[in-house]
Amino acid sequence: MDVAVILTYRCNSKCSMCHIWQNPTHPQEEITLETLEKIPEGVDYLNLSGGEPTLREDLHEIIDLLYPKAMKLEISSNGSGTAKLEPIIRKYPDIKVRYSLDGMGLTNDRIRGERGGFDEKVSGLLNLKELGGCDLGFAITIQDDNVSEICEVYHLAQEHGFELATSTLHNGFQFHKSDNIPYDRVDVAKSIENLIVEMLRTNDVKTWFRAYLNLGLIRKVLGHPRMLPCTAGTDFIFIDPWADVYACNVRPDLLMGNLRERNWEDVMQGGIAEEVRGKVAICTQNCWMVGSAKTAMRYSLFPQIPRLRPSIWVLENKIKTTLGIPLNLDRYVNYQNVIDDEVKPERISFLDKKAPRILQKREDNRYQEKGPYFNR
Repeated sequence: MDVAVILTYRCNSKCSMCHIWQNPTHPQEEITLETLEKIPEGVDYLNLSGGEPTLREDLHEIIDLLYPKAMKLEISSNGSGTAKLEPIIRKYPDIKVRYSLDGMGLTNDRIRGERGGFDEKVSGLLNLKELGGCDLGFAITIQDDNVSEICEVYHLAQEHGFELATSTLHNGFQFHKSDNIPYDRVDVAKSIENLIVEMLRTNDVKTWFRAYLNLGLIRKVLGHPRMLPCTAGTDFIFIDPWADVYACNVRPDLLMGNLRERNWEDVMQGGIAEEVRGKVAICTQNCWMVGSAKTAMRYSLFPQIPRLRPSIWVLENKIKTTLGIPLNLDRYVNYQNVIDDEVKPERISFLDKKAPRILQKREDNRYQEKGPYFNR
């Protein structure tokens, strides 16, 4: 099972597509070491995220506690806390670190509301590499404002020996925003095709399967159904800063229990959990984020082995790319079928703007009043 732990909703970025930073948690209410101890050993993948996880004063202690519990541990960061990550990477060089990078130069800074953010991320990740970090990379949220630069970001990552994780605009209750859809779905989707070709041209098998993941992003952008069934609540879960356990980070009604109040077995095996999994089985959202796509692409009992359908697609299209045969993605994507959006999206750059921050408390009805979190 994969586990995502949101250590805090405090954040020092001001992203246009995520308003967590406007709704921070109180440090004293955030998930504790005592509660994190309840996570069992043998987790396939454990992602520590936020908000910005490096704002946790006890991050090093959290890593010491959770590192032995997971086959792979990731820290998803905005790149502002490299100094805090340096001693962690010295001690655990194989920890996966991903810095959010949403474009080149000023493009990133405008989207993420980070003055000098691009340079800080690149130099910070290079510092971690010099310290021995061996699983480093960037993560980009593909959208209209950066879609023309996604291949350039990919080449930047390759130049330095970094990975590149991709996602696209989507809605989720923790974002405090429900209009994360493209302005021009077809333009964004077509641009992702170029990245797919670039990835299939490499000699890295892992990157070929990322190409398949990006095919799923094209379908998500156009509003098509998921390529593979979702396994939320079974193969992955989401734990928020108050220790509430959700099947995923999109639907606030998929609450399975609270890890502070109950033990792991009660949360994961109780009647509420089974009811939630039943809702997942008939869910009609077309989410295709890294967490939900990655788990869907592999066998539950053998998480290192990809499923047959992605494997066949990768083999077929890698051969075509190698032979110089153009990819015909129209076999997998119907560009004539594009969802008609009723919501007009709005994304504002907060690079030079101020906005209020409203402290979230556990007793607040913090998710349910934020509007529909439907992805199409």
